[in-house]
Amino acid sequence: MSHLDTSTSPYLQLHKDNPVDWYGWGPEAFAAAEASNKPIFLSIGYTACHWCHLMNAESFGNGDIAAQMNDSFINVLVDREERPDVDLLYQAASNAMGHMGGWPLNIFLTPKGEPYFVTGYLPPEERNGIPAIQTVLRDMVRSYQEQREQIQATGDRVTGSLRDTWNRDMRGNIDTGFLNVGAIRTAQRHDIFYGGIQGNVRFPNAPSIEVMWRGFLRNGTPQFSQLTATTLDHICFGALRDHIGGGFFRYCVDERWLMPHFEKMLTDNALLIDVLTLVWQYNRNALCQGAVDDAIGWLLREMKVGDAFASNIDADSEGEEGKYYLWSEAEVDAALMGTFVQRFKAAYNIRREGNLQGANPQNSNIQAGRNIPHRLNTQNLGQFTDADEAMLAKQRELLLAARQSRVRPMRDDKVLADRNGYAIAALAHAGTAFQRSDWLTAAIRAFDFVVKVLGDGGRLYHSWFDGKRTDRSFADDYASMARAALALWESTNEKRFLEHAKRWTRTLNEEFWDAKGGYCVNAQHAEPLIVSIRTIFDQPSPPANSVMLGVLARLHMATADQSYYDRAQEIALAFAGEAPRAWQSMATYLNELEFLGVAANIVIIGPNDHVRTHELTQAVFGRSFPNRLVTVVSPDEMLPEGHPAYGKTMQNGQPTAYLCQRNTCSPPITNPVQLSQILQLPQQKPQQQGAAPQQMARA
Repeated sequence: MSHLDTSTSPYLQLHKDNPVDWYGWGPEAFAAAEASNKPIFLSIGYTACHWCHLMNAESFGNGDIAAQMNDSFINVLVDREERPDVDLLYQAASNAMGHMGGWPLNIFLTPKGEPYFVTGYLPPEERNGIPAIQTVLRDMVRSYQEQREQIQATGDRVTGSLRDTWNRDMRGNIDTGFLNVGAIRTAQRHDIFYGGIQGNVRFPNAPSIEVMWRGFLRNGTPQFSQLTATTLDHICFGALRDHIGGGFFRYCVDERWLMPHFEKMLTDNALLIDVLTLVWQYNRNALCQGAVDDAIGWLLREMKVGDAFASNIDADSEGEEGKYYLWSEAEVDAALMGTFVQRFKAAYNIRREGNLQGANPQNSNIQAGRNIPHRLNTQNLGQFTDADEAMLAKQRELLLAARQSRVRPMRDDKVLADRNGYAIAALAHAGTAFQRSDWLTAAIRAFDFVVKVLGDGGRLYHSWFDGKRTDRSFADDYASMARAALALWESTNEKRFLEHAKRWTRTLNEEFWDAKGGYCVNAQHAEPLIVSIRTIFDQPSPPANSVMLGVLARLHMATADQSYYDRAQEIALAFAGEAPRAWQSMATYLNELEFLGVAANIVIIGPNDHVRTHELTQAVFGRSFPNRLVTVVSPDEMLPEGHPAYGKTMQNGQPTAYLCQRNTCSPPITNPVQLSQILQLPQQKPQQQGAAPQQMARA
């Protein structure tokens, strides 16, 4: 019987029949290492990882390699999505040891969990300068047996570096200049021609895009708007977007956004939906709207597990990266026979020789003649009429139908609380902004499903798969789901969502709070790692400490309970000393810090079913106004004492809005048009308003 037979991770289940004697992460593995005096070979990966699958097939499925591993090591396999704490710990350890990290991450540990050597993908034979796995295994055994003092010194050095990373004193004063300086520096790192953060690969870093967009809304600086638009143009016109099936791939391997890495992640798509919605609320741009519509369509069509959402979709199918998404010209011709196929091929850059050659010269896995549909190099884009776009939409549907007959990439059906929280909030935000009740309904159903399978009173568990849930939870689960609950409370005015947010915040405060300020990733009662993790840095997902700045601020505004605001201030101050140094890794912190400092509480008093109440709320949801909380109060309901709108009433029997900020409320507003105009940002001269980059303006 494999140690992985009872695993709740699809990634671990893929390895349960390996000849390698795998353990899952836990006391059993460390006890076995101590008892046998063997080092630990730790491999961290996840289901959507191309190189993880390749290493599994080439190395972990090889009997000779497995025998060497079993003889010399205690072998531990970790799904980085199921154990984000272990992944975060050892990714940071790999960085401290001079390795860039990534997946698969293969790291050699002492029986106490201290790292002494790190590497990535290892082939069965030396390849492109990468040593064979058997050579590395042999060298690591010899090092462990013959160089214990050196290994212990390495472990002590790396462990000390980890403690300094997460547990040093990061306190500071909150400088009002943080936000503008952060926006300027973020913009300076973005490519003015192609968008995205400069580098050989391009990730859709949604929190950083939001930093620039908020900078534009604060002061109207056109460069922020231009860089935001350039980035979103390339994301939405380029190959990062799945133009046939909707949604976004994880990243592009080239600076021009022409060659994607084909895995799809739930969190990436949720965060992009949020920032695209925020920009659309300002300029009503058809490109943003179409991308949001397609991405949510993909979520609801291909990612549902029960009423919640799966965590990711693999990059590979039939052993080939991207095969499911690529087209030859002949395949496009066959699928679109009888339609204006030449127009489609011109719009989406479909070529007989393929459109991927040269996008990434180092990638030899893509066959010649293959195409990924995109519109970045389309000539005379503005000449495509509304009739053309309608035809192209129908052609995309034909291609989607043809694609669905192919062998699909593997989907990881874990339901993760933190990732579903981001998806639920994105659906709620988009549902109210675009007035799509079906999206809001999907968000509510997903929320209820997560609570059903992962909730237990005030407690949340991290992962559910095939009827089984893990027995662990992380601070990110509580923060993300509390954020989702508040988004649904704003959207529906159902008090049960507010109660969930309060309950989960209470658990965070009781079980995850650290004396230095901020929440630890693991609860106090959880089995400890070699270093306790207390982080403010954005990873693939925003960290709980940043997210909770916004959650606590919203709870304070909703309840007038000062303790929520005080706790938010503690978090803000606990990490403020880090912002001048590590602003590029703290985008979510900067965004939520702005909310904490200047957010407006827009109180609307009126019956829920009154048409004017709906018009007033929609006037707010229709604006790109990220620093706001909408509170709808029925006429017979009393706000808590201490609330700035306490005692406010409807005017002349009509639903009435009050814009409250810093304990002061505006005069009553009963006209939705007037309310919308008040919320229009940025406050610019008329000729400057709506100045959007050329391509985005005409899309």
